[in-house]
Order: sequence, then C-alpha cells, then structure tokens
Amino acid sequence: MSMLKDPSQKYRTFKPIDIPDRTWPSRVIDKAPIWCSSDLRDGNQALIEPMDAEKKLRFFQTLVQVGLKQIEVGFPSASQTDFDFVRTLIEDGHIPDDVTIQVLTQAREDLITRTFESLRGAKQAIMHVYNAIAPSFRRIVFNQDKAGVMQIAVNAAQIIKRLAEQQPETRWTFQYSPEVFSSTETDFAVEVCNAVIGAWQPTPDNKIILNLPATIEAATPNIYADQIEWFCRHVDRRESVLISLHTHNDRGTGVAASELGLLAGADRVEGCLFGNGERTGNVDLVTMALNLYTQGVDPELDFSDIDGVRKIVEECNQLPVHPRHPYVGDLVHTAFSGSHQDAIRKGFAQQKSDAMWEVPYLPIDPADIGRDYEAVIRVNSQSGKGGITYLLEQEYGIILPRRLQIEFSQVVQRETDRHGLEMTASQIHALLIEEYLQVSSPYTFKGHRLQEENSTCTVDAEVQVNGETRRWQGTGKGPLEALIASLPVSAEIMDYSEHAIGSGAKAKAAAYIELRVEGGRSLYGIGIDENITTASFRALFSALNRSRQQTQAKAA
Repeated sequence: MSMLKDPSQKYRTFKPIDIPDRTWPSRVIDKAPIWCSSDLRDGNQALIEPMDAEKKLRFFQTLVQVGLKQIEVGFPSASQTDFDFVRTLIEDGHIPDDVTIQVLTQAREDLITRTFESLRGAKQAIMHVYNAIAPSFRRIVFNQDKAGVMQIAVNAAQIIKRLAEQQPETRWTFQYSPEVFSSTETDFAVEVCNAVIGAWQPTPDNKIILNLPATIEAATPNIYADQIEWFCRHVDRRESVLISLHTHNDRGTGVAASELGLLAGADRVEGCLFGNGERTGNVDLVTMALNLYTQGVDPELDFSDIDGVRKIVEECNQLPVHPRHPYVGDLVHTAFSGSHQDAIRKGFAQQKSDAMWEVPYLPIDPADIGRDYEAVIRVNSQSGKGGITYLLEQEYGIILPRRLQIEFSQVVQRETDRHGLEMTASQIHALLIEEYLQVSSPYTFKGHRLQEENSTCTVDAEVQVNGETRRWQGTGKGPLEALIASLPVSAEIMDYSEHAIGSGAKAKAAAYIELRVEGGRSLYGIGIDENITTASFRALFSALNRSRQQTQAKAA
C-alpha cells in the first residue's frame, strides 16, 4: 500500500473556528503560566518500562527542585504501584507545603472512591477526573450520545464533591478534562464544562481547573488557539475557572499550540520534561519555560543545571534526549559551519557581561543553563577559520593573526577531509604544533647570542643544517632585522605580531611572523618561549622552514 494521490478521500480537513474578532494574534505572553508536570502519570504510562517507586521518588524530587508547584503523581485507581507511591509521598512527608500533588481518575464511582483513599492525609491535592466527549469516541468507543457523555461528567463531579466533603482535612482543587477536547465540537465542550461547573459551584476564592486537551494533535496551532479563545468567551463563571492546556505533539507543534493557547487566554499548562508522553509526547515544559526566559520573562522554573536534570530524566525514563532537542541536546549550542563559527566568535568578542544578549546563532547564553562554551564551536570538514580560531583562543590562549587564521584553516581542512571526522580542540592544537612549532628542517634553531650597541643589534645564531652545526651572524636596527641579515637566503618580514599567553611567572610569549622568501609566496611561522626575542626568532625559523619545505615539495 502506498500514499494516496488524493488524501482527502481518507482524511478530513479540520474545520476552522469562526472568530472574526479573535484577539490572541496581537497579544504577548508576559508572565509564566501555572505549570503542572505530568511526567509521573502521562509520561510514565508511555514508557516501555514504567518507573519503579525508587525512580518515581527521584523524579518527583527533581521536579520539586526545578520549581514545579503542581505535580501529577499517578493514576492510583488503575495501578497498585501508583496507589502505593501516592501513599509513600504523603506518609513519608516528601511533599513540600508549597507543592500540590494531582491524581487522575476515570469518571466511575468505584475508581473515584479508590482515588480519594489514596489521598487520605494529604494537605492539599488536585482531584482530576476525565471522560472523552469527542464524536468518534461517543460513536466508536462508548456508543453514547451527547446527553450520555454529559451525564457521565456531571455524575462524576457530584461524586467528587461529596467525597471531598468527607475528607475536610485536605484542601481540595477539582479538575475536569473533556478528553479529546480539540477534536470535539467546541460549543458542546463548553456545554459539558458548564454542566460540571454547575455541579462544583466554584468561586473566585475556590477555583476549579478545566483542562482542555489536544489529546491527539490534529490541526494547526492557530486552530487550537481559536478553540481556547472561543471557550474562554463562552464558559460560565470565567473568573472562578482556571483554563488549563494539555497538548500533545502528533504534528510536531505541541509547544506552539500551548504558546498560542496562552495568548488565547489560558492560565495553566500541563506537560512533561523534554516532551516525554504518549506517541510523539506531551508538550515539553523545558522548551516552553526557556522560550519565555529568552524573551525576558521569568518562567518561575529553574534549569540552571539543565544537564543534571536531563541525566535524571534519561535514567528514570530510560529514553535518551535527542542531540538536537531544543536547549538541552548535545548539539544545540554547537556550530560546525564556518560562517556560523565566525559570527559566534565575533559575537562573543563584543558581548559585554551586563549587555543584552546578542551573540549570533545562540538564542540563549549556555552559561545560564549550566553549560560552558567548550562545545559551542566544533570543527569538521564544513568549518572555517572562525571555529578554529575560537577554540585555540579559548582553550590555549593562542590568538592567530587574521591571515594566519586563513592559512591554518586550510591545514585543518585538509586534515578533516582526509579523515572525514570532527577535530577536537586538542587535536587542532596538536596539528598547530606539528605544522608550525615542530618544523625543524632544513634549519634547526639551537640558540643565539645578542649584542646591542649604538642602536645596532648583532646576532650570532647557532643553527643545524642537515645535521651540521653552523653559525649565522648578522646586524640590523633590531634583533629580527639582524637575524634576517644572517640568513643564507633573501627574506622579507611581511607581518609581525605578538602577545602573552597566561600571566605572572608562568606567562609565555607567542610571536607570529609572515615571511616571504626569495620573492615567493609568504607563509607564517609561530614561536612560543618565555623570552619574547627567542619566541620571535623561533617564529622566523618556523616560517623559513615551512617555506623551504614547500619549495622542495613543488620541485619534487
């Protein structure tokens, strides 16, 4: 079987919502929503191997450390493991006073009763009940009409209210989800929710939560936003209701749908860290939170150690986070492209610690989420001088002149093309040493004596030529001019620069010389030494030897 030429024969187009005066497109998100993690319920039920009690507790403690104040901890009426875990949280005092646990139940009296039993003794809790009301579920799954599914919701709401009154030691919040809301007639979803509101009688001081799931993401995010705005306009007692979003990622736009849903008037978001969940996953709370952060809005969640959080999530879920996952993937702050690397290097050079963040290609400062800059720039066959230069500067304090950047990048390019692999900073540094600092043929510089008199320098250099020790002598206005005069070939210094590597007693000098030998192509040499004059002499011999070797290679 292959894809249809006319998919409209099999798949319906989602009908748009008629809101000619919609307001969400012109709004901005200027504060964090109420966050609720569903990792221990929706996320856990989607795992190949659900978490045991030890992993659940470790995950719960991580969620608390991050700053989650509402955490859905299980489905206690459907699982003895979940029931026991809820009891452990309550009886062993694992729930901070400012954290509210949430549990899920189906809309059946025996299951609701069992769920209340799991919560006995909790200081505060969210009782979350749901039933599916979408046309396909009414017809295919439940064989119920609209009145039937509405009555199920109302009956469950009444049972919950009655049982909550029997456990007054707990501060209760009620939550109802019209499951598959996004595939339901929006006016009918409002009708069902209004009936639940009538049963629960919320007030502005005792609000309920209406959670509106895109249980299966079946339309573009703007459609979901329209549904949320229409719902907010027509639901009863809006001031007594918190509108919650619960999006999935079937079409790859779970984050966008939730962000537009907030623009449309929602107050709360349910999701999972790094987007775990059924099928393609729930909305990723980390991405949503850091999207706010990079727009200057405090997300009220702390991912200062994002790799530490990822480690625990990966161990508990037994699922890896993708290397390209927003903000947390191993490669998301990495540039291989030469032009990208050059822009990033220049951005870092100009970025001031107290200024607005404006480093090209990096929407967030990696340091804000506990990462260093080591992996920001990596070098492969697609890289250019910018990345190579950045790594040498950051890791080894070597600041190459611009033309040397170009020259050495060609050396690196040949190496990466030859192996077809990425090069690390240490490998690049080793290649630099091999190419520039260890080149000692045909002339090996062994040492020198320098005399200065009446603004004239005389140099006496000891050099090995093909194994024989020779002395080269020359005079000039400065040490380099004197050394140039001593050479057995004509040479001209085209460019010279120097800088210190490190500071204090351990500081060294780095010298860079661009040398043209006998009118040929100019090449660079590098010298590093505790003494600046010796460093410059080493740089000159480096350039001289590289030039002679290239001449010999062409002749061969």
